[in-house]
Amino acid sequence: MTCRLTIFVDTMNEYTKVKPLIYAALFAALTAIGAFIKIPLPISPVPLTLQVFFVLLAGLVLGARLGGTSMVVYVVLGIIGLPVFSGGSSGLGVLLGPTGGYLIGFVAAAFVTGLIYNKAANSKPSAIGAMIAGLFVIYLFGVVQLSFIANMSIQQAVAVGMVPFLIGDAIKIIAVLIVADRIRPFLTIS
Repeated sequence: MTCRLTIFVDTMNEYTKVKPLIYAALFAALTAIGAFIKIPLPISPVPLTLQVFFVLLAGLVLGARLGGTSMVVYVVLGIIGLPVFSGGSSGLGVLLGPTGGYLIGFVAAAFVTGLIYNKAANSKPSAIGAMIAGLFVIYLFGVVQLSFIANMSIQQAVAVGMVPFLIGDAIKIIAVLIVADRIRPFLTIS
């Protein structure tokens, strides 16, 4: 009987080690799906997508390490050629192009969002603050690379690569708060 119990406990330990990785892969996949929901904006080379929604959600529900890991997986999948970036694009050229800074920012944003949220009181105000910090990180990386690659001033890059998205991203923050509260009880991360 003790042999069976030992095997069961060992199996459960292995399961709990794999489960967080499954969550990270799930959020990478959700971010890829969010990239296909694309609304081009006439005033910006950066389209409106649901990627940021899943980046912030990953940070809030998975935490810094796993949230960041999920976005590393997402970016690596795109680099190796899977069509996971906005509009089904992929490859290193996208990462090095005008919108690549936003993709790099996804990794840092999920990490920062999770880090701030977990270090704070895990309350709604801390979640909002963490997501605003995450958005700032995405915009920082994105605007700087857009400015450099597209040969724009920082002010021009902010005007086309950030300002058009502020209202949509504010709505995404509210949506992430609602969804995170709903799914957090079902996710047990060890």
